[in-house]
Amino acid sequence: MTHLRTKYKVLSLIKVRNEELIIKDTLDYLSHISDGIVILDDASTDKTLSIIKNYPDKILSVLEIKKWSTGQRDRLETVHRQMLLAEGQKFQPEWFIYHDADERIEEDVKSFLLSREADKINGIKVNLYDAYITPEDKKPFRQGGRLFGFRKYFGPEKRQILMIFRNLAKVKFIGIDSREPAYVPEPIICKFNCQHYGKSLSIKHWEETCDYYINYFPQYAAKWNKRKGKAIHTVSDFGNPLYNWHKVKALGYVMPQNVTANFVSRVFGFIKNKIARLTIRDRHL
Repeated sequence: MTHLRTKYKVLSLIKVRNEELIIKDTLDYLSHISDGIVILDDASTDKTLSIIKNYPDKILSVLEIKKWSTGQRDRLETVHRQMLLAEGQKFQPEWFIYHDADERIEEDVKSFLLSREADKINGIKVNLYDAYITPEDKKPFRQGGRLFGFRKYFGPEKRQILMIFRNLAKVKFIGIDSREPAYVPEPIICKFNCQHYGKSLSIKHWEETCDYYINYFPQYAAKWNKRKGKAIHTVSDFGNPLYNWHKVKALGYVMPQNVTANFVSRVFGFIKNKIARLTIRDRHL
């Protein structure tokens, strides 16, 4: 498979809104894993945009949405992602990484994308795990801190998301609230592990997240309304035990779309019991 070599081998795409708390760490992180960053700011009202404009390195373009739109947020999510992709394509990179501001991939993504092994593929799905606030780990994230490894415990349910994809003309974001791009051809592999902090920056942020989904995403409103006032967790939102980062990667359960928490809990329980039986058997071999 032959690919065009360009100045920007790897380009990060990111949409932000009111990310003042974490944006500096996000830009530091993205600068490490990519050759350039393209940003869409969705009408931030805090210092997010100022921090971005004063960041010294690797920001190639900033798209600014001047007015916050409260209607059809699910449709706008896809529109904004496609705007980011179209802007990024102007720089002709070989690879795109689409990130949310509160996500951190653990492994060295850029080194892999520069390797010959990456020449054989067109996309990479990343295992994404939710971090949780717990009774013994509930301090809020402070501006200037490092987000990766901030929380101790994670839910075992993992979403495998196509976050890394080759720059191909036919690739685009379509549909309603589309996190993944369409028309990325095989081969697509699953590799890397990502910590997601959308539920765990602070108790205050948790409540704001609940309100955001309740107010702007009717299809998720009932679920998030039940979560209000429940930022501190002893189990995951799907009823499963929480684990440290090392263990959760070994136990992670791929979460299907549109399933109930009870279903996930029952399936994960089966997996744990299966692992326990295998461990007992191995001890007697």
